[in-house]
This record gives sequence, C-alpha cells and structure tokens, in this order.
Amino acid sequence: MLTRGKTKRNLKAGLLWLLPLAFLAFFFYQPLVAIFRLVFSPQFASGWDRFDLTQLTRPLLFSLYQAGLSTLLTLALGLPAAWLFARIDFPGRKFLRTLALLPFILPTVVVAAAFNALIGPRGWLNLGLMQLLGLAQPPIHLVGGLGAIILAHVFYNTSIVIRMVGTAWGHLNPRLEEASRMLGASPWETLRRVTLPLLGPSILGAALLVFLFDFTSYGVVRMLGRPGLGTLEVDIYTQAMYYLNLPVAGLLSIVQLIFTLLLTIMQNRVTSPRYGKAALASESRVLHPPRGLGQKLLAGFLILIILLMVVMPLGSLVTRSLVTLDAERGQRGGIERGFTLRYYQELFVNRTGSLFYVPPLLAVRNSLLYAFLATLIAAALGLLAAYALAGSSGAWGLLEPLFMLPLGTSAVTLGLGFLVVFNRPPWNDPRLPLLIPIAHALIGLPFVVRSLLPAIRSLPANLRETARVMGASPWRVFMEVDLPILLRALLVAMVFAFTISLGEFGAASFLASPQNPTIPVAIFRYISQPGALNYGQALAMSTLLLLVCAAGSFLIEKIRLPGEESF
Repeated sequence: MLTRGKTKRNLKAGLLWLLPLAFLAFFFYQPLVAIFRLVFSPQFASGWDRFDLTQLTRPLLFSLYQAGLSTLLTLALGLPAAWLFARIDFPGRKFLRTLALLPFILPTVVVAAAFNALIGPRGWLNLGLMQLLGLAQPPIHLVGGLGAIILAHVFYNTSIVIRMVGTAWGHLNPRLEEASRMLGASPWETLRRVTLPLLGPSILGAALLVFLFDFTSYGVVRMLGRPGLGTLEVDIYTQAMYYLNLPVAGLLSIVQLIFTLLLTIMQNRVTSPRYGKAALASESRVLHPPRGLGQKLLAGFLILIILLMVVMPLGSLVTRSLVTLDAERGQRGGIERGFTLRYYQELFVNRTGSLFYVPPLLAVRNSLLYAFLATLIAAALGLLAAYALAGSSGAWGLLEPLFMLPLGTSAVTLGLGFLVVFNRPPWNDPRLPLLIPIAHALIGLPFVVRSLLPAIRSLPANLRETARVMGASPWRVFMEVDLPILLRALLVAMVFAFTISLGEFGAASFLASPQNPTIPVAIFRYISQPGALNYGQALAMSTLLLLVCAAGSFLIEKIRLPGEESF
C-alpha cells in the first residue's frame, strides 16, 4: 500500500515536471547545445583564421580579477551592515533595510546611469569640482576605468550579503556569544571562534552568489568600462554583433558557461546553516539598542555609509534628470537653464531628423508588454515547478539542479543562443516578438521558484486532506486552500519576475530590433550618444525605471512573510 502511494506521488510529480521541463528543453537547453555545435561546425571554420588565444584569456582573466576584487569589497561593506541589521535596533531600521536592499532589484542600466550622473564627466562630482576649482575639464576620470565598475558592483550586490548573512545572523542565539565572553574570550575571539564558524555557510553562499553576478556582469561593464576592459559577457556581444565572428563568440560562451555552471553548483551545495534549537533565537530576542559608546559610533558610521552608498548615486540620477546647465543651453529644443522637465517631455516627442527616430515612449510600451508576458509565463511554469520540487523524491529530485541552471547562466549567452536557433520565422517576426518575453521568463523563473518553494512546502497537509475527504477536486483544493495561503508568495514572485524583465539588458541587446527597443536598450543608445538632449533623456528614462523598481522593492518587503528572506 505504501509502495502504491509513493508511486502515485512520483507520477504526479512527473506530470507537474512535464511542462516546465519541455519549456526548458526547447528554449534553454536547445540554444546552449546550438552554441556548442556552432563552435565546432565545419561551415564556420573560417572564423578561426582570425582567432588569437588572447581573445579568450584577456576577457577571462579580467572577468575573474574584477569579480574577485568586487566580491572582497562587497563583503567588507556587507558583513558589518549585516551585523547592524541583525543585532542593532534603531529608529528607521526597517526603512533603511528596505532602502539598502533596493539596489539588488535595480536594472544594471539604471545603476550605470546613476553612477554616470554621480562620477561621470557630466556628473555632479565633476561639475561641482570644476566650478569650485575653476577647472575647464572634469578632474575625476573613474568612468571608463576599473574603479567605476567595482563601485557599481559593490553598490549592486551589498544587498545580497545583507539579506543572506543578516538573516542567518539575526537567528543566532546571542547567549552563545555571551557564554564565550563569560569564559574569558575577547570580542574578537568570540567573533572568530563562535560567530563566524556558525555563519560560514551563509557567508560562503553569499560570496559565491556575488562572485557569480560580478563574473557575468554585462550592463555595468559595458556602460561604465571601456573596450580594453571587456569581460567575457561584453566580448561575446562584441564578437557576435560587431565582428560577426560567431565561432569565437560561441567559444567565449562555452567557457563562461563552464565557470557559471561550476559556481552555480557550488552555491547550491552550500546549504543554509542547520543549527540545533539552542543556537536559534527570534529577532525580538536578538535585537537590542547600541550598547556603549563604541557600538553607538560604529552603528552611526554604518548607517551613514549605507545612506551615502544608496542615496548619492540614486539621488544624483533623479536630480540630474531635472536640471540643465549652461553648457547644455542652445541644444535642439531650447532647453532652459536650471530646473526643467524638458527631458521627460522629450520622451513623448519623435523629432524629425533625430538619430533616434523611434520615440522613447515606444520602448516603455514594449518593456511593459514584454514584462507582462514574461511574468505570466514565469509565474505559471514556476508554480508547476515549485509544486513538483516540493513533492519530488528519488530520481525526480535529481532534476532540481538542471531546472535551477538558468540562475547562473549569462543572459548574453542566452541571447546568443536564441539568435542562433530562432533567427527564422515565425520567431523573428517583428510583428509578434515572442523571444524577448520568453528569454526574460527563463531569467526570472529561478527567482519565482525560490519565492514559491518555501511557501508550498509549508502548506498544512491536514487542510488539504480534509478538503479532499469532503469531496473537493484537486483544482478546488488548489483554488480554495492552497492559493489563499500562497497568495503573498505568488505576488512576491510575480513582482520579482516583472521587475527583472523590465530591466533586463543582456538578452534584449541581442534580440530587440532597432524599431522595437526595450527601455534598457534605449537608455544605452541615448547615453552612448553625444549631446545634452540624448544624455538627459537617458537619465529621465532611467529615473522612471528606478521609480517602478523601487515601488516593486517596497511592495515585496510589504507583502513578504517573515522568514522569507532568501533570493
């Protein structure tokens, strides 16, 4: 009898897996296999005539170098910030924590535009120093170098450390540290011998995830770097779209995929720390006001650093989109000096003779449509996959790593694979652009599953069994029992998928046509061109995208249940 029940459960899990796996096989694994075949295809043998080993080693070494350095600096800022939110209770703590987590959900083009508005040639720091010192040229030249890339990465990924390590730290029982201190250990010894070993899995998992995101960085490097500072991501795009050298682009994609696969496997194997009950505590027992002058000074310093880290770039973006300067007068359209809404008004105008004949508002419409379709696809498939994962055992449980692989796969690699496989009717029909929402759904799918899986596993089995005994069909059990309980987690998952699609840049840079760009593609086009009007419109579009993503971030924090803290 038990064997029949187990077989029936495995059969149901297999049916739930069917549609998500078919979707992944056709739209994810088929493009990856096509890239492998492309590299070794005889008809592309001529592409290797121009191949130089430095085309592989240079972007690979730079990718590893900048990712390692960015990860170390992110941990240096993120670990103290994690301690602050996990242990110290202060006025405005929840708001500041939500604000500190905002950068993770922001699109890379918004982050790059924000740092351009802060430290770029026309950014506030350079403009202020030029006016203060009477200089004719900007004195700060971070944009176009490694410094701007690392600053943006630290800004972008510190929230990962705060989320993952801070959650684990907040659940540690402070009595363990108190016992260590009573036995004569110094605060440093307690941290080194008690706290850090318990937090080790969380720190390692956060570090691997940060390294993975930095290693596969595309938008930040492309917008804030220069040609000599190309990562694998940037060189894949350059080889495919500029030089039309698909074999070399495919080789770079394979190397990147190998590294990201290894990093993803390592990150998935680093499980959440499992403590005994004696090592756990609720947040209310752990939080306390700053004790002593030392903690007060440290907490105040960290609060100031977090505020500056988040507010300065984003504030520069918003204010710079609302201000025009003397040097920008006389541009087409007669922009006035000082405060202006002209950059936003220009989003609704298609000026005759402009290089960008596609109205920016069209990009907004495209992105909203793509995000809506991607959210529906990711939510439907993610819900099936999460149920399958929650009920899987035996052989079906081995499919989880294959399903979560899109989390560590480069969006640029995915875009290249789509370009190779689906560059034919009906997939490339500009009147029916399906590839972009499908690619965005693949990117958002792991986030949807990770948001839904804990909620599905916590569903009370007795309520579902009672409903079945009373004659409810499986669909009615889902609608009247499961869905009301899962509604918060489902809304969080859908907001994640929507904001990820809205700001995705890597795959869209391959798949978006010149006549139908997305918001990130349009921002990149405008900010890459000379002229104050183009620059202002890029900042205006980035600000609008920032507001939408900020609303999504605050909504996620509002509706997320306590304990749902993992990415």
